[in-house]
Amino acid sequence: MHATRSLMMFRPTMRMMRPVPKEEQAAHTISQRLRRLRKIPPELLPLGVVVGFALTAAIYSSIRHFLVDKTIRVKRQNRAADNAAEHAAHGASSDGH
Repeated sequence: MHATRSLMMFRPTMRMMRPVPKEEQAAHTISQRLRRLRKIPPELLPLGVVVGFALTAAIYSSIRHFLVDKTIRVKRQNRAADNAAEHAAHGASSDGH
């Protein structure tokens, strides 16, 4: 007796009958994750070095700029003068309000 088309629709497919593959990220320890670093293609290592150097230089440059350049206002200073100047600017432009 051959299976009819309606009965074939309810049979599990071959793919569904295979065991589920293990997930790569499921509950790895640090040592297991470090072992996975060996799987990085060697062609990508120079790229990683260059990108790492660029990020380090950008962070160093930004921090040095904020610390050395005294003309940059990192914090709000002299808020009373700022409020007076803002009030005068708004008062001159709005004339009747």
